[in-house]
Amino acid sequence: MLACAYLVLMWREMARIGSKLVNHGLVESNFGNISVRKGDNLVITRTGCCLDEITEETVVEVPIDRNSLLDKIASSETAVHRQIYRNTDAGAIVHAHCPYSVTLSLLQEGGNISPIDSEGMLFLGDVPIIKGKIGSEELADAASAALSRHHGAIVYSHGTISVGKNLDEAYIYTTQIEHSCKIKYLYDLARK
Repeated sequence: MLACAYLVLMWREMARIGSKLVNHGLVESNFGNISVRKGDNLVITRTGCCLDEITEETVVEVPIDRNSLLDKIASSETAVHRQIYRNTDAGAIVHAHCPYSVTLSLLQEGGNISPIDSEGMLFLGDVPIIKGKIGSEELADAASAALSRHHGAIVYSHGTISVGKNLDEAYIYTTQIEHSCKIKYLYDLARK
């Protein structure tokens, strides 16, 4: 019964963060994904899941160390989440499609984003821009490498991936990356 209660708490926390992501315009409802480490497994949103409507039925538990038959219903980014959990001590991962972050990744075309706002400089430092197709091994390797050294990264033309010891921390890094990208974009625009 304790394991069942823990899973209920877990998907409810995922639902809370998913709603915040949608409500703050950091992701469209059925894009992006969220996961939490659960021992040797991860609990992740299912493919096509609306992040503002997460329920017990819209998350799936899969092993971290190997593929599973349940991968076919799990998020298309499950391989990326697995690789991050394998190579970092992350307890949670948030992948969002933050508009200013995506825009700056397109304008920057590689390297990293250097925040100019005081909070971004203090809490983030440079934010790497990584590349790879959705759910690909290339993206999994790039994300894993970047997130072993940073709290978040921006996938070129796709969105942010942030890690934390828990969902709240991963969410905060997601919002900070987007805030820093928004400030940088507006500043650069005003200077033109």
